[in-house]
Amino acid sequence: MYTLFGTLTVTMVVLEAAFLRSDFSFRLVASHSSTTTPTFYKLTALWSSQEGSLLLWVWLLSGWASLALVATRKRLREIAPYATAVLLGLGGFFVSLILLFAHPLQLLDPAAVEGNGLSPLLRHPSMMIHPPMLYSGYTLATIPFAFALGALITRRLDAAWLPSTRRFALLGWLCLGAGILLGARWSWSELGWGGYWAWDPVENASLLPWLTGTAFLHSLMIQEKRGMLRVWNVSLVLATGILAIMGTFLVRSGILESIHAFGASTLGVPFLALLGVLIVSSAALVLTRRDGLRSEARLDSLLSREAAFLLNNLALVGLCFVIMWGTFFPLISELATGRRASVGAPWFDRYTVPLAIALVLLSGIGPAIAWRRATFSNLRRNFAFPLTAAGVTLVIGWTLAGEPKAMALAMFCAAAFALAAVGQEFWRGARARRAATGAPLAVALATLVGRNRRRYGGYLVHVGMAVLFLGVAASSAFQDVRDVRLRPGQSVRVAGYDIRYLTATAELNREKLSLGALLRVSKDGHVVATLAPSRGYYPSPDAGQFGPIGRYFEGEATSEVGLKTGTERDIWTSVEPNIDSFAPMVDGIDRRFPLADAAAQGLLLNVIAERYRLDAPPAGFRMIVSPLVTWIWLGGLVAIAGALVALWPRPARARAWVIAASKPRLGRAVGRA
Repeated sequence: MYTLFGTLTVTMVVLEAAFLRSDFSFRLVASHSSTTTPTFYKLTALWSSQEGSLLLWVWLLSGWASLALVATRKRLREIAPYATAVLLGLGGFFVSLILLFAHPLQLLDPAAVEGNGLSPLLRHPSMMIHPPMLYSGYTLATIPFAFALGALITRRLDAAWLPSTRRFALLGWLCLGAGILLGARWSWSELGWGGYWAWDPVENASLLPWLTGTAFLHSLMIQEKRGMLRVWNVSLVLATGILAIMGTFLVRSGILESIHAFGASTLGVPFLALLGVLIVSSAALVLTRRDGLRSEARLDSLLSREAAFLLNNLALVGLCFVIMWGTFFPLISELATGRRASVGAPWFDRYTVPLAIALVLLSGIGPAIAWRRATFSNLRRNFAFPLTAAGVTLVIGWTLAGEPKAMALAMFCAAAFALAAVGQEFWRGARARRAATGAPLAVALATLVGRNRRRYGGYLVHVGMAVLFLGVAASSAFQDVRDVRLRPGQSVRVAGYDIRYLTATAELNREKLSLGALLRVSKDGHVVATLAPSRGYYPSPDAGQFGPIGRYFEGEATSEVGLKTGTERDIWTSVEPNIDSFAPMVDGIDRRFPLADAAAQGLLLNVIAERYRLDAPPAGFRMIVSPLVTWIWLGGLVAIAGALVALWPRPARARAWVIAASKPRLGRAVGRA
């Protein structure tokens, strides 16, 4: 495993160096970079390709697997060899795909003079971290998967393997969640369609293992505390690993249409074979070991933390099933009726929103209810404040909302309940700590979290998710969208804001021609923001077919949104310039100057840009005023911070790791003596 990681690291370094120096003797570099590509994006161009993304996947797999083997090298001596075999089998599968179908080190002879450049849609800072985060989440999910298979194969069915892999499961959950959040932010701030989640198959594929991983992290506590849900837990671990592989399969097979996928390829059959082997072998192992996986205890009461966690698991798995059904419905309908039919966002919202509300509500019930069996006095003491907060939220929401929306108000109430319940836990714990130590409240709170990082880190995650869902509910239910056509000097009113089209803009740089608009946003006579949405036109490489100037309007085009963010609302704008109005001018220039060189093209494009600035035709605008969108990103950051707190080892545990590492050496010395 270490050799695989070292070899792939060398390969990554070689390719990154080739991208940095624009070495077009590599086919991969010539296809996805150019001399005009900014250095920052040259570093990220590697994983914009099928070949590079597969290489990144298996490199991360080998790296995380090597770390797992280092962490468990003195423990799980029976399980670790089988887990290593599973991980190496996965590594061998991906390396075989690279060698047989998508080799990243193919050379061109002769070398290309210039490269095709990076796709304009991928020129965003999130490109540096979004794919590595997602792939880290996918590959980290295979670590608990491999150790679960090892435990089943060796019949070591106790909980000994769970603590060793819990951190990898939590880290995988964190990376996958951060990757999803980055993708949503990328979509909102960069893409011109005006949303952050489109229920795209590849988006859904990344969400599925995150949901089952979340369920596992919750039910794991029940097994550690009560010895329950052992079959359920191992099934969740195996499902998470398989869904991670399935997400990778969806991106590369092309069986479902997605703007994120690489398109149809020959990789679908090998991936299907791998998934078949993993599903059959996992199911067979669980079924044949079910007697040894029987729980040590039973559920004592429906009014208990165990029951709340179990309901939480059912809601998460229900969400996973609904999203998977909707994602694969085109294939299901084709098998059943012979034609493909797909479901859209309204279908997903109809079934996922109630389950999401239940999840937020349960994230507040779980911390506030007792283990084993809750008494009436316990329920009254723990739920009085959260229920009051939910009731006050309902009254305020019903009063302020001009047109009350039931699902949004339900989510607001559930979020208020969860935030109040978790805040109450922090307050009570800090107050008890202050009473015991006499320390100031802030110090007592910090000490409380430091001494119980896993518990209170989890509570912070609950806070973050409640805030995130509150932002999703508000921005979805109370968003105001207008599509209009305006000339310079005209204005439109959107959600109480006056947006005036001041003037057209045009800019030419080495890579693209940008046409846009300058918009002034005001409210009650006060200027709130000045926004500059634009659309960038990248030239097609086929100058012979489209002409030296016309090719700029036949290549890829991207939208740069004008965005004013705030804690109350975001004001989002995009523009669609009317390029048809000067198409005759472009055709005339191409006929007169068919052999224009780069310098001449620059002069001619500047003429077109000046013409657009001085006499701009009506342009199409999409204008969105969306409340509380920023709370989605703030909630995500709080959840990430909570996961990091839960992951961070206590000083005592760090010292224990040092002692544990020294014990084998001491034992060998005693043995030799």
